[in-house]
Amino acid sequence: AGYSLRVNDGKKTVEAKLYETKETPAVPEFTPVQISAIRSGLNPGLTMVVGPPGTGKTDTAVSIITNLFRSFPSQRTLLVTHSNAALNDLFEKIMATGVVDERYMIRLGSGEKDLNIESTHDFTKQGRVRYTLEKREKSLMEVQSLSESLGVSNVLERGPGGLSSYTCETAMLFYTHHIQARIQMFHSKLKGKEGTAASLFPFGAFFNGEAVKTVDDANTLFEKLTAIFDELEDFRAFELLRSMGKRTDYLMTKQAKIVACTVTHAALARQRLVELGFTYDSIVVEEAGQMLEVENFVPLLLQKNAGGGNRLKRVCLFGDHHQLPPIIKNRDLSTKANMDMSFFTRMIRLGIKHYTLDSQGRAREEMSKLYGWRYGGLASLDCVKEGRYLKANAGLVHDFQIVDVEDYEGRGEHAPTPHYIQNLGEAEYVVAMFQYMVLIGYDPKRISILTTYNGQKDLIRDVLQSRCRNRIFGELPSVSTVDKYQGQQNDFVLLSLVRTKHIGHLRDVRRLVVALSRAKLGLYVFCRKANFERCSDLKESLDVLGSKGDGKLELVMGEGYGAVER
Repeated sequence: AGYSLRVNDGKKTVEAKLYETKETPAVPEFTPVQISAIRSGLNPGLTMVVGPPGTGKTDTAVSIITNLFRSFPSQRTLLVTHSNAALNDLFEKIMATGVVDERYMIRLGSGEKDLNIESTHDFTKQGRVRYTLEKREKSLMEVQSLSESLGVSNVLERGPGGLSSYTCETAMLFYTHHIQARIQMFHSKLKGKEGTAASLFPFGAFFNGEAVKTVDDANTLFEKLTAIFDELEDFRAFELLRSMGKRTDYLMTKQAKIVACTVTHAALARQRLVELGFTYDSIVVEEAGQMLEVENFVPLLLQKNAGGGNRLKRVCLFGDHHQLPPIIKNRDLSTKANMDMSFFTRMIRLGIKHYTLDSQGRAREEMSKLYGWRYGGLASLDCVKEGRYLKANAGLVHDFQIVDVEDYEGRGEHAPTPHYIQNLGEAEYVVAMFQYMVLIGYDPKRISILTTYNGQKDLIRDVLQSRCRNRIFGELPSVSTVDKYQGQQNDFVLLSLVRTKHIGHLRDVRRLVVALSRAKLGLYVFCRKANFERCSDLKESLDVLGSKGDGKLELVMGEGYGAVER
């Protein structure tokens, strides 16, 4: 079995095997541009990948990381992101491939605790130590069972509570004197034709009579035994290191092959990592377009130069300069010093070679036109041309549309305090839309509410608490600002643009690209239509939005979720 990449050139599908593995993970479909980016990422030097929304930027990064792990098992990869959400997404996808044993993965910092996620894996330093100790106990119990099956020890010799009487050190002695010796004797007798593989196999009792018909069958089982003792050899240090701090340092500097952290934690922990002698061979940076220029250099300085040279071999930067830049609150630093330009954007503008992913697999094909024009057009993968992507949204005429919101109680936008902008009319309209969708069968978890201002975010949450206390509405939806939601997605998005007098900071088309690209199946934009139509920078997207309806929300009455024939 092997892990392979499938390249579709429009005429035929070519399958290229990259490396061998005992367990074949799910094979993702990669486009030719993604294949080129992956190939570049495995070679020494700088690789830059521009990933428009939904084009598989994270999948490409995961493929590079897993291929580096299998191709260069002795090397370490440092994974750096701008946000904890992106870091969590990467780790979950790496785990899903089944390529990397989770004992080789570790996450620095405690940001994972702040995320509202459901995961059975704890990748923090302390979590990895606990996982390793649990794994050690299980492996030692297997050694105990193996020893008893060979008659070397018996059940009465077990430790308190029936635990294994072996340690990692004594287990390795047992392996040398009893396991290796029996394996050598098996091959020797087989070579001398003293019996068949089935009759000479020495570990039949341990494997519960698992069929051994050929030498290859026996070798497969020998490899399973060897893998147990290889793990115990890695765990041996934990019997010598007693404190949690020393154990986490050992994990980070010796055992882990994929070390991940946010760029903020990298800056905070730099001195400590250098003192520990932390080393790495490759760097993969996600969300590089959102990092300050200086933040891109921090990950390069987390190890000492060894032997007069630098151990670092590869730097892979993933980002999108058409989405939100680094946030600089000081206006002078932003406009006069150009500090809101990331290192990633600067390299793109200087003409450094990069790979732009050109096929999206997130949104309906027609919805991708809302932001695809910023990238010269995006092709759509086959996955968004079938199944649920072809079905209409229940109870709604359009898959996406702009909803014109007039003054509510004689007022549009207002600011209770400076820069804390709210629009009660839009907040009420958005919450009413959410209620309607839930009442006809939509899952609240598949709906996200976005807005462009913190004041409106708080107001919408207040209205939700007031209007949706009844348990019929279940769990309240995610409410966030556009800026905070970058890098995330959901099936349905309700977007409130708030402003009725001025365009505000939505004039930055990069923020509009983020706002319009979060939805997979349905996007409904609530705003003062006439106000935003005055801005020529937004014309391309508003023209596509305006092609659906006349500004009034159009519903299909009597239609329930899951029973749509359209």
